[in-house]
Amino acid sequence: MKIPLAWLQLSREKIKLLVAIAGISFADLLMFMQLGFKTALLKSAVTVHEQIEGDVFLLSPQSDALISMKSFSARRLQQSLGVEGVASINYINIGFAIWKNPENQSTRQIMVIGFNPKEQLFKLPEVQENLAQLRLSDVVLFDDKSRPEFGPIPEWFNSGKSVQAEINEREVSVRGLFSIGSSFGADGNLITSDLNFLRIFPNRDSNLIDMGVIRLEEGVNYEAVINTLRQRFDQGDVVVLSREEFVAYEREYWENSTAIGFIFNLGALMGLIVGVVIVYQILYTDVADHLPEYATLKAMGYTNNYLLRLVFQQAFILACVGFIPGIGVSMLLYDAAAGATGLPIYMTISLASQVYILTLGMCFVSGAIAVNKLKSADPADIF
Repeated sequence: MKIPLAWLQLSREKIKLLVAIAGISFADLLMFMQLGFKTALLKSAVTVHEQIEGDVFLLSPQSDALISMKSFSARRLQQSLGVEGVASINYINIGFAIWKNPENQSTRQIMVIGFNPKEQLFKLPEVQENLAQLRLSDVVLFDDKSRPEFGPIPEWFNSGKSVQAEINEREVSVRGLFSIGSSFGADGNLITSDLNFLRIFPNRDSNLIDMGVIRLEEGVNYEAVINTLRQRFDQGDVVVLSREEFVAYEREYWENSTAIGFIFNLGALMGLIVGVVIVYQILYTDVADHLPEYATLKAMGYTNNYLLRLVFQQAFILACVGFIPGIGVSMLLYDAAAGATGLPIYMTISLASQVYILTLGMCFVSGAIAVNKLKSADPADIF
């Protein structure tokens, strides 16, 4: 089997090849980390949304995201029961309260989710099992994936210890655990009943809700019911969203309405630019060093297209070889970051494919720029 000329040229100078691979891997690492953080941002932002059992959602038009919900009249949700195809309704209230760590008395803000436990609203099996507990006064469920600064609540609970804590200067009892995880907006989560929510937030109006959740009957025309609801709530004080629109609404906020999404995109772009510069320098230097050999090949009858393919083959080899250590180191850093932050940072096929395509594009762009020097290789000038 013949060894490709492109590889022979690259591997001729081992140190230069290692430097090129390290440069491409570093550029890949930058892109992986920025895009990985962005993916974690968008994934964590909708974790709660994905756990809610509902088909249609009502929000205030002033609500931007889960961390900044605005209330609207509960009467509007009740009116949806008059629409044909609506099977049941429920509601969710969301607020941020001050949690006091029962171990060291330090305080930290935690997100509190309240709902009417008359029926199951969340897909989480731990919540389903504790609906009766939630009906009791001052009972909460604690997210066992919350940051450790809230205290060793999961460890205490799993060991059979009675867990009492203070939230907004009110004592509550932790009677169960569930798993959602922290996000860029909330370091920890609690789930409780609507009545306990009002006890934690005594200044909240009981006639106002943050989110209406509607379940539709089996077999109904999904779009028709949503259109009917939108016609009924055409006064502009309520937004009617399908499940897909509800998730997209949150993602849109974090990706385009905050500085975080822009920063991650900018970081990935900077990694791409760094990679283009590094690969260009490697390929341009290689072409310049071998210009007499290229001129000899031209004199022997090889065309410019052949020589151009040779440079692009080198770019392809650098992209593939440099990508391997880049993705390997990124996976190790993902595990470390996920363990330290509790965010869903992990490698996916989609993310790996995206960075691989960007790496190929990065190397081919660099090759396209470097071949300008190759076009000037004239045998008459060289010899």
